[in-house]
Amino acid sequence: MIRLGVNVDHVATVRQARMIDIPDPVEAALLAERSGAEVITVHLREDRRHIQDGDVARLRQRLRARLNLEMAGTPEMTRTALTLKPDDVCLVPERREELTTEGGLDAVTHGKPLREVVSRLREAGIRVSLFVDPDPKQLEASRELGADGVELHTGTYCNAQGPRLEQELEAVRRASSSAAGMGLEVHGGHGLNAGNVTPIAAIEEIVELNIGHSIVARAIMVGMARAVEEMKALITAARSAGW
Repeated sequence: MIRLGVNVDHVATVRQARMIDIPDPVEAALLAERSGAEVITVHLREDRRHIQDGDVARLRQRLRARLNLEMAGTPEMTRTALTLKPDDVCLVPERREELTTEGGLDAVTHGKPLREVVSRLREAGIRVSLFVDPDPKQLEASRELGADGVELHTGTYCNAQGPRLEQELEAVRRASSSAAGMGLEVHGGHGLNAGNVTPIAAIEEIVELNIGHSIVARAIMVGMARAVEEMKALITAARSAGW
């Protein structure tokens, strides 16, 4: 089985453009849940550019699906996570000037501070993954830091063309196999859409895909329920067919 995590950050992006109450990312998340999403993902950024603390608190109260909180591994965000109590936390790199997360977390360089964050979250019963590039060194560092899993950055694969596309796909396949062999749960995400998700969804070791922008973009045209149902059907078919 492969789980679909729907990221509703960009519903909040539209709301924050006017700083009013609509569209509500919580209502979007509940629609996604009813349409087959097993996980709802939100990135509570340090600058609060889209998702707000109150959104996460309301999601925690209303969701039946798992709540996955993406966040930077800082003391302030750790305190916030320990207060909000999501089911899962995915630690991600974060720079104020970026439009969206660019590349994976460097778990090798930042191991010491990350170890404390991972430990505190896990002690509180929160499952922790690290958003990393499909790099053997990053996988080994994630295991050594005590993470429950990794979310493999699929953005490089999604942006690749020509012969490089198969090379990047193979890198994700190898990393998935290696991570699973280390006892890490394997997720994938970033840049996935209806045109490129099938080969990733077919990777046996990947048990969860977190997809946001493409689903929200599709939802603008056809509605959230249909957008989630379409993506769910694609990834389920890919796994069933062993693409």
